[in-house]
Amino acid sequence: MTGVESPVYEPGHGLLKGRTAVITAAAGAGIGGATARRFLEEGARVLISDVHARRLKEYGAELAGEFQGAVTSMPCDVTDEAQVRALFDAAVREHGRLDIVVNNAGLGGTSALVDMTDDQWTRVLDVTLNGTFRCTRAALRHLRDSGGGVIVNNASVVGWRAQAGQAHYAAAKAAVMALTRCAALEAAEYGVRVNAVSPSLAMHPHLVKVTSAELLEELTAREAFGRYAEPWEVANVIVFLASGYSSYMTGEVVAVSSQHA
Repeated sequence: MTGVESPVYEPGHGLLKGRTAVITAAAGAGIGGATARRFLEEGARVLISDVHARRLKEYGAELAGEFQGAVTSMPCDVTDEAQVRALFDAAVREHGRLDIVVNNAGLGGTSALVDMTDDQWTRVLDVTLNGTFRCTRAALRHLRDSGGGVIVNNASVVGWRAQAGQAHYAAAKAAVMALTRCAALEAAEYGVRVNAVSPSLAMHPHLVKVTSAELLEELTAREAFGRYAEPWEVANVIVFLASGYSSYMTGEVVAVSSQHA
């Protein structure tokens, strides 16, 4: 890490005590895994899911060893409607209720628009946008009947600003922002709040594998603090949006970056 001094990892304060959450794309590395850990530290019961079954099993076992009885895991491909429905049914069946949903699943990639194939475009939008839609729809069907809850979507600063080679990802994330705002209006009558976070560069091992060192250096240099975010720093904002401290917030997209535009 470069730039200003490293951030302090704050202890849990019981902000989500007694709540049950579903978190997608939470198999260890990145924002999803960090969010699962932070939710558990804040007293929540968590069902983590991911399309990568082996990584999910390993991370689920790691968390279960630290937070006994508070975490379960279930593989889920958010492009498959039947799997999405089964995931949310399992949350209610295994934990007795559903209070919070974090739609973290997304797929990136880099390709010049002129060379981008239909398959590249469609795959990114199906995971990132359609997956968020499917999970939001499934969550609302449970939450409208249970008296309320919270949905937090993971958007991105590229939904606001342009980045070469990211047309499919940027379009999907901008659409997630619009979906968040529209869903918030519809969900208000059920007592459900829907917000989103918009991170920039949250560093984790898998990102390093799929992103060039030059691009990572460029994105880091753009940040006001002169460093990338730790995944748990984004997770902290998700905790806030999921907690009672944001009880009057809905339809908002919160930048976790200085790169709003």
